[in-house]
Amino acid sequence: MKYTLCFIQRKSELLMLNRFKAPTMGIWNGVGGKIEINETIEESVQREILEETGLFIELDQITHKGLVTWQEKDHVFGGMYIFKADVAEDLYYNTPIKTDEGILDWKRIDWVTDKQNEGVGECIPYFLPILLNDDKKYHHAFYYEGSRVVDVVVKEQISMMK
Repeated sequence: MKYTLCFIQRKSELLMLNRFKAPTMGIWNGVGGKIEINETIEESVQREILEETGLFIELDQITHKGLVTWQEKDHVFGGMYIFKADVAEDLYYNTPIKTDEGILDWKRIDWVTDKQNEGVGECIPYFLPILLNDDKKYHHAFYYEGSRVVDVVVKEQISMMK
């Protein structure tokens, strides 16, 4: 894995980014990006949050929640470490905000996790409720045939995967 993705939670909302560039152009997603050389996954997600939102979030507010992979049969073609960051309920962060990456806005959790919502990344409604409501780490494996998800396998992660 060479990417991180974080969902920043304030009360019943998530700070979401609608990216300007591919591969997730035009959809609402968490914040994150590529892990730099000599950077831990925690350092990477903290840096990406700062770069994409301007928010500095302490490492003890950021929780590693597992990983998401995309595969066809036995071939993994992508994946990312997933995180949740909790911010104070009274955090003032006025949105929407246009940045170099896209548009940031607070979105209600029930809107983001609605399986009928085609405005978010297609895997998010499957793994986000678990990420937000379970203290364990999970590996969410999404199996594709062409561009269509045909199966999702969720397994608890016993050890940290690097």
